[in-house]
Amino acid sequence: MKASDIADDLTRRRARFMPVIGILFLSQQVANFSQHPASRTPDHFKVAAWLCMAVALLLFLIAPAGLFRSRAVKDLMNDEASRAHRSQALETGFIAMITCCIGLYAFDQFEPLAGRDAIHLILSVGIAVAIIRNGMLERRALAGVSR
Repeated sequence: MKASDIADDLTRRRARFMPVIGILFLSQQVANFSQHPASRTPDHFKVAAWLCMAVALLLFLIAPAGLFRSRAVKDLMNDEASRAHRSQALETGFIAMITCCIGLYAFDQFEPLAGRDAIHLILSVGIAVAIIRNGMLERRALAGVSR
């Protein structure tokens, strides 16, 4: 199989996968916060699983071609449009994190929130929003190409 065919297939899969995994990641975190009181002790397994998933999604966002692909495939997948989409997605994720911080600051005036919970929430929102936004931009671009 040619590098261009591999890159095209992986790009289409990535565009379908990103919004879904972002929504699943965010919904998993909503379930995490709704199940326990604010004064809970940390469940080290859940924290480690969340951290591993967050790092994996961040790597998926910043290294979209993967770590074990040929240079030709990476170059084809990391074209100018993909870099622009990733940049816009990171910007949107950053804005979501800042908005979350503002909301948490206001919320903390009425109900104290533990620092680790705030960090968990801010990082989850930022990563999920960036992943979802990147996937939506990629899907939109691919829909324009296939028509």
